[in-house]
Amino acid sequence: MARSTGLGRYLRARRALVRPEDVGLHAVGRRRVPGLRREELATLAGISSDYYLRLEQGRDQHPSPQVIAAIARALQLDEAATAYLHTLAQPDAGSHRTGCPEHAPASIVQLIASWPNTPAFVQDRHMDVLAANVLATALSPVFSPGVNLVRATFLDPEVRRHAGDWDAVAHSAVSRLRALAGPGVDDPRLVELVAELTRCSDQFRRLWARHDIEVAAVPARTFHHWLVGTLELHTEWLAITGTEGQLLVVYHALPGRRSAASPGWPRVASARTPNGLCPPSWAGVSRQGVPGCGVFFDCPRES
Repeated sequence: MARSTGLGRYLRARRALVRPEDVGLHAVGRRRVPGLRREELATLAGISSDYYLRLEQGRDQHPSPQVIAAIARALQLDEAATAYLHTLAQPDAGSHRTGCPEHAPASIVQLIASWPNTPAFVQDRHMDVLAANVLATALSPVFSPGVNLVRATFLDPEVRRHAGDWDAVAHSAVSRLRALAGPGVDDPRLVELVAELTRCSDQFRRLWARHDIEVAAVPARTFHHWLVGTLELHTEWLAITGTEGQLLVVYHALPGRRSAASPGWPRVASARTPNGLCPPSWAGVSRQGVPGCGVFFDCPRES
């Protein structure tokens, strides 16, 4: 049997999430596993059971676009998930990636540094923060260069405490990570990150196993900030051309809502506390966490 592919793993995961009654089938007999049987999905897609089995097992890695589209309809995938399925059917799509350490383009770093009232940062396809302006780090120390946003989401208790809806934030983080990885799910850096989080967080493991993806920015995000209270900010994800999947993430004001443009917020960027730049509620977070699961981030300090 051939080694399982990203396509095969995705098909198995999504098949398990579709109930027979969801597609007009009657659940006959006792089922050992949840979701559709292979032969049921094959029938719905109009292909043979044997051919579908070869796809799941990685013995056929070049299905036609028509077959992929038919499977996507049978799985009731939305437009974004269908596009993702098509990328998984192209096994060489991510082979050009070098694996070298990434850096944000200098021009983008200069650009966001010139925005005094707009939090912004750059992340790579693994959701490592590569660059951030002062206001982004003031909004949350998680938005600091060197921090992995997915690791912080699941292993940093302060993120859970300060996020407006942690469950939604966690689901979004995992779905975005998978979408950014695309067909490159065997990328060594990604494999290492997923292995660590799978070991340290049962919730990450469950969410990763669903193979959900998220390609559009979450319309708005709520932050519970230590100094100015609750903030509701609109989110934009902007692809940076000439990079391997880097995104410029920007938070800006929602009309009529308490936001970064609110009176008093700009002073947060230069706030000082007895713990340096770390707000009181983040003090002591550095280098704490689940035993054996690495460390979190270091709060920024004055040089």
